[in-house]
Amino acid sequence: MNTLKAGDKAPQFSLLDKDDNEVTLAQFEGKKVLVYFYPKAMTPGCNVQAQGLRDIKSELDALNVVVLGISPDATKRLVKFTDKYELNFTLLSDEDHAIADAFGIWGLKKFMGKEYDGIHRTSFMIDESGVIEHVFNKFKTKEHHQVVLDYLNQ
Repeated sequence: MNTLKAGDKAPQFSLLDKDDNEVTLAQFEGKKVLVYFYPKAMTPGCNVQAQGLRDIKSELDALNVVVLGISPDATKRLVKFTDKYELNFTLLSDEDHAIADAFGIWGLKKFMGKEYDGIHRTSFMIDESGVIEHVFNKFKTKEHHQVVLDYLNQ
């Protein structure tokens, strides 16, 4: 796993949202974009993380920040996740994990004695010109939104 770091150009991508609309990173040029990778919709940690971002959306809007959540979930699961938790930002489906690979956050994980490949929960703040400004990789899911806000307000 070779995770991208601050100063790297963010990989361009085109993924489907919950409504099967194509969303590209390029369409947000001129805005900061928080690309946050999460392992699986409707699991405890992912629920808490998404709800935290939902609850600070107005603050992120005021700071010209767009949130894009990316997981290997199918678009149908994203619909359920969005509806159940009244999420107010875009979730994208990376079923073949090509974008997670491009960002360097797909790799071997261990959980309860089992090893498997999956997403390492990581977020990237991408600046207005498409360069990674900051990488968030050390946080508790329930504090992720506050870590992001603290970074933006420093």
